[in-house]
Amino acid sequence: MEIDAHPGATTITAETYLVEVRRDAPKAVLADLDGRIWSHLSLLASVDCADGADESYPDGPAVVERTEEGAVVRARYRTTRWAEKEVRLLCRPQSLELTVTVRGRGDLTDVTLLGGCAVRASGASGTFRSSIDFRSVFNPTPTEPVQVVRPAHSTAVLGVVGDAHAGRLHAVFSPPPLCLVLGRHEAAHATDIPAGPWLALALRAGVEAMTFTELRYEPVDGGFLLTLDYDGHTRVDGELTTPALVLRPTTDPLTAVAEHREDLIAHGLAPTSPSYPPAAWWSEPIFCGWGAQCARAPLPGAPPSHPYFLADLAPAVVPDGVPVAADVARQDVYDELLAHLADHDVVPGTIVLDDRWQAAYGTASPDVTHWPDLRAWIAARHEAGQRVLLWWKAWDPAGVPAEECVRDPWGRPVAVDPGNPAYRRRLADMAAYLVGSDGLGADGVKVDFTQRAPAGRSLRAHTGPGTWGIAALHTMLAVMYESLKTAKPDALMITHTPHPGFANVCDMVRLNDVLERDPSTEVVPVAAQLRFRNAVARAALPHHLVDTDQWPMPDRAQWRAYVAEQAGLGVPALYYAEAIDRSGEPLDGTDLALVAQSWARYRSARSTGATPTGTTRQS
Repeated sequence: MEIDAHPGATTITAETYLVEVRRDAPKAVLADLDGRIWSHLSLLASVDCADGADESYPDGPAVVERTEEGAVVRARYRTTRWAEKEVRLLCRPQSLELTVTVRGRGDLTDVTLLGGCAVRASGASGTFRSSIDFRSVFNPTPTEPVQVVRPAHSTAVLGVVGDAHAGRLHAVFSPPPLCLVLGRHEAAHATDIPAGPWLALALRAGVEAMTFTELRYEPVDGGFLLTLDYDGHTRVDGELTTPALVLRPTTDPLTAVAEHREDLIAHGLAPTSPSYPPAAWWSEPIFCGWGAQCARAPLPGAPPSHPYFLADLAPAVVPDGVPVAADVARQDVYDELLAHLADHDVVPGTIVLDDRWQAAYGTASPDVTHWPDLRAWIAARHEAGQRVLLWWKAWDPAGVPAEECVRDPWGRPVAVDPGNPAYRRRLADMAAYLVGSDGLGADGVKVDFTQRAPAGRSLRAHTGPGTWGIAALHTMLAVMYESLKTAKPDALMITHTPHPGFANVCDMVRLNDVLERDPSTEVVPVAAQLRFRNAVARAALPHHLVDTDQWPMPDRAQWRAYVAEQAGLGVPALYYAEAIDRSGEPLDGTDLALVAQSWARYRSARSTGATPTGTTRQS
């Protein structure tokens, strides 16, 4: 690594990039080796707290020092919020690492990187940002509108907070890999990934350090910054160094995600493989009843068969006598659906009982009006050579005592509290009951709604400030996972959490709900959307199985196209038996024959030891 000092600037030449550190402003200009600029990286940062914002004041120019690893750029600041603050840019031969260290006390709200609030020596003040000298940003999480590679001036959010309300449908993966990738070219369509070069921005953090809910890429005009939202629930008492933001030139975004995983593993921040070896039955084709439930209980409105059951997305008033999808999560309905499929030689190895088999979302008690004897029904499926998974809604406090929940200022439960030992004990007992021989005897769980993590500075956990954000989700899943495995070692746990740090709390990653349109309102093909998701999951968790999912389908033609492709993406999953919920189109014998033939080819490949192209199955 070469370090050359010039009047007003110092140039660092590494193996894969150039950095010019300017003395007249706290910034480092990052470029390719040919001199083409990526960004004028701001060396400002703000570490805000609940009791006050962090504004920086100059404390001398940035200093460049040679180290054994390469070089380090140090920028120190005076601030009324912290006793000391320093931004460090460590320059290694093939990557850069940005961290911020502060000393003092406070409850973190927002931590801003690559920019922040400051008053400069010139008198300029307010928020400063890094420059946008690139054209696009790859986002590893699915969003609506669908836009895998978006213009550089579009926001991107990675985290565990979201739903289908406007501006919040960005947590289909929750959490996704915390890795954005900057590109030189714009995408040709919603799922296009153009040619490089690319520059990855990845957060190196273990799960225990991820007490924030979101990582946000926030562009304004010609500049951007990154924000970590801690919500006021992380206490600093002494010294804090933020997780390192790793900047690395790379060949393509999916390689960047794989390199992010390798970096976390190298630093002891992510497991190398799943915690338990896969059972053979995990790879059997899945029937999940949710799509069939929706088809039997269409909600009024446009489209006529609205796919969402969620109360906050349904019509304001559902007419009396009109069923909703959860009403048909019944034993008699599932028996009818499975018999209908069997008549067409479609026999799943695994059956998922979906929303909602339980009396309350937060408990493990079956709704006996829907399932008079769930334990006996599961046992009968075992006798038929099939396995049964139970759908589980994460975070929901229904049926859980308020004192074991995160609550609002008036004491009302908002979400369960994984930081509360009493809730962790309750969750462990519930998980054991679901699969245990003295409980329901099921074979595992399909976890949903991990994106409903609590968020808000006024919310309070029962035990006070503590586990929050992504870390809290990992804690909750870890409790459930270990309890399932203790009760039944081959129990299967499916999640939609393709972050490398979550490798030890799931066995299979689901590709999750299908979205619909791109920013121009054009319909995006289902198969293209899920190929992208599969590629992200394979890069982030290469040794995990993939549940290919299948809901909602816009029409029969797209459903057929995806059925034909599923075996190449992971474990085939069927959601429909009689009709497509969105379009209302019935499924006939030729449609179900397509499923039967696809599953037969998939099973044949498994029996011979072959792995269909694109799957992530382990032998």
